[in-house]
Amino acid sequence: MNDATRVKVTLIRSTNGRLKKHKACVKGLGLRRMHHTVEVKATPENMGMINKVSYLLNVEEC
Repeated sequence: MNDATRVKVTLIRSTNGRLKKHKACVKGLGLRRMHHTVEVKATPENMGMINKVSYLLNVEEC
């Protein structure tokens, strides 16, 4: 797989008090706690989840 098709996502704000759908997006991306970083494929599904909760995340290209 090409490295350009991955993004590094870090949870920088808490999910406490957020909408259930937003919490589900964070969980779906594989983020478990504050300042946890994961690399995910840049698929349309993942990018949609990232866009929905972008105010909670820090996103970088790998």
